[in-house]
Amino acid sequence: MRKYDDPVEVRRGWVAGVEAPEQFLWRGRLWKVRAVLAHWVETGPWWESSGARDVIGSAEPPAATRVEQQGPVSLGELVSERELWRVEAGRGPGPVRPAAALPPVAETAGPDTGGVFDLSFDWSDGCWQLVGCAD
Repeated sequence: MRKYDDPVEVRRGWVAGVEAPEQFLWRGRLWKVRAVLAHWVETGPWWESSGARDVIGSAEPPAATRVEQQGPVSLGELVSERELWRVEAGRGPGPVRPAAALPPVAETAGPDTGGVFDLSFDWSDGCWQLVGCAD
């Protein structure tokens, strides 16, 4: 699977009786989800946060000095998480264009075989990313 870090627009809906990403727009092309293959949640590296280092004791300056310089540790820093969806999707209509765009260009790609995509939703900023693709 190739790794990406591309922002995508996602429309949620029902896929085989499960609320999930139903469609997504990636690089100007609409992809329609055919099946949800997996769904999981990953937490951020909370053990690397300054608050966790204070608790376990690390080689950094004393916590009192750090707190005075940087302010208190936010709860979001400790509990950030993202939701991941592995989906099988196929291409929708051709590239998305403004209504007044030139006439459609003939498709040069072969038949739509679709692919498997990993979509990530970050709860801290409310954004979707395409993080992996095998097509």
